[in-house]
Amino acid sequence: MRLRVEFTTEPFDLDDVPAHALVAREVVEAADLDAVDVGPFGNTAEGRADAVLAAVDALLRKTLEAGATRISLQVNVLGEGE
Repeated sequence: MRLRVEFTTEPFDLDDVPAHALVAREVVEAADLDAVDVGPFGNTAEGRADAVLAAVDALLRKTLEAGATRISLQVNVLGEGE
């Protein structure tokens, strides 16, 4: 099974990138994922279910430790060819 996760961390800071946002980027870029898209208002990562779920676990733990006060995420199962 393949999954796609979309997530954001808060609070936002338009002047400086918050520590929790930097940590989120580090987590998904270091994970064994097939595709990662990091943007200012949302992030997306795709891969095998086990890799995505492990990345989500690390993402939640590490961004909360880095000061995130809210993490929004959505996980979708990808169909064949997606």
